[in-house]
Amino acid sequence: MSSQDSDDDAPVLVDIPDENEDISSAETKERVVDVESPFQEALQIISVGTEEDAFAFTFLEDNLNSILSQIPPGWKVAVVSVVGAFRTGKSFLLSWFLRYLHHLSEKNEETTEKWYNKFQTLGNDGFDWRGGAERNTTGIWMWKKPHFIEENGEQIAVLLVDTQGMFDNETTMALTASIFGLSTLLSSYQIYNVEKRIQEDNLQQLALFSEYARMAMSTHEKASEDTHKPFQKIEFLVRDWQNFEEEEDYEAMEKEMEEYLDKVIADREAKDLQDTREQIRSCFEDVSCYAMTHPGMAVTKKKYTGDVKAMDETFLNLVDRYCVRVFSQESLKPKTIRGREITAVELGTYVKAYAELFASGAHFPEAATLLEATASANNTNAINLALTEYKDQMSRIAGPHCSNYIKPEELKELHEQVVKESLEVFDSIAAFGNPKAIEMAREKVTVSIKENFEMYSSLNDSRNPLAGMEAVLLPIIVAFVSYIVRWIMDLTCSGWSSVCRASSDMLSHVFAVVMFFMLIIGFTKAKQISEALQRVKAALELLADGGKAKKD
Repeated sequence: MSSQDSDDDAPVLVDIPDENEDISSAETKERVVDVESPFQEALQIISVGTEEDAFAFTFLEDNLNSILSQIPPGWKVAVVSVVGAFRTGKSFLLSWFLRYLHHLSEKNEETTEKWYNKFQTLGNDGFDWRGGAERNTTGIWMWKKPHFIEENGEQIAVLLVDTQGMFDNETTMALTASIFGLSTLLSSYQIYNVEKRIQEDNLQQLALFSEYARMAMSTHEKASEDTHKPFQKIEFLVRDWQNFEEEEDYEAMEKEMEEYLDKVIADREAKDLQDTREQIRSCFEDVSCYAMTHPGMAVTKKKYTGDVKAMDETFLNLVDRYCVRVFSQESLKPKTIRGREITAVELGTYVKAYAELFASGAHFPEAATLLEATASANNTNAINLALTEYKDQMSRIAGPHCSNYIKPEELKELHEQVVKESLEVFDSIAAFGNPKAIEMAREKVTVSIKENFEMYSSLNDSRNPLAGMEAVLLPIIVAFVSYIVRWIMDLTCSGWSSVCRASSDMLSHVFAVVMFFMLIIGFTKAKQISEALQRVKAALELLADGGKAKKD
């Protein structure tokens, strides 16, 4: 399969829907992403080192929120991150990803030219990279703009994450583990960048998370029913691979990669080696491998600026195939927590919880603490989603935009049904962790629902057609009584009685004043009068329905 053929099945980059548009039915528009613009850049979301602690992690929440806020509500999120030793080309690879996503946005253009040849230079306006031996990236960075991909009718927001290189002469092993750990916790597609081959210490880095995996599974009450592994996909990307038997047949080359991984993670007789492999298999849902040849000696020079023509053609073809592979529907899955796909808002909650855990980068959090943080963030998301479910349904029933009055007993019945459905949402999400913490979170939901129901009841009461009717009916009754009494007095009193005449005149004046008052109100509050008449009509219908109900 050629790279050009693979483009036919590639996903399409789409524009973000308008916030007032129905995302489920809106026609998405193509989005042209100018990755070469100086206004596009990566933002640091985790920094390493403070004046007090050289290894402390600082969570830059505003930066993360500025990225996640661009994702429409309800959209699923895929997080593609790259980790590995320093100076192995992680940022370089991510810059290729950006160019490929840019290519997807221009796919409507008819051309036979390969997408990577459209760029004279890879430049340094994507993720910051440079040749040489010095460390370039510190902390964890995320691309400023989410990429919105649609494939076979499914829409997903893609976030690209770069991480500080590991195993340099400035980074402790504990800090390395923390960076690796935090990146793995956040990602749905983790690329482990290794050089020349997969070595045993690479596997041991992954095995660090087995303790968390076991703890998460063993403490879950439904452990026997839960088949979800804590992490999703880990892919070894072997750079500068020199062992391809045939560099012209790319399908055969990819088959070699699969066979190589099978040998690396195959069972071993030595207990420590076997334990490492079992731990990896128990942690990740999918373990895969890809390899790339050396990009060419020019790329290793410190003064290299990204000239595409200076790169090896085999390397470029493998980059092409790898980009198609990473962003295909088969590989690119939404971020999940215990098997449940999460949205951008939920992802932000988890990132914050994990970042606080790693505040001291010199110490890797204990497995129990990781579990507690995950469960806490999960409970927070369960509360928010349950309340959102309740508010969405109740707003359609008795919200501020509703006009119909609902009898209190009917409103209560509807409320109880919505409460049941909202708590089902909570229970489906808050399914692991400390039972007491889950119960406390559930109590928060019920308290908030109770407060919201009082608001919806008040809104509904304000639409009661019988409420405030005295303000309209009293003047009408006074005018009506005055008119009737005056009419009776005019019929029954003799014309020579001064008392009758005075009383009749007084009642006539009362009637005239009331009618004049009502006329003024009618001119100044025509809309309110119209609404009042409608409320009178509704009140009569309500009373009539009440009478029928009693007879029944």
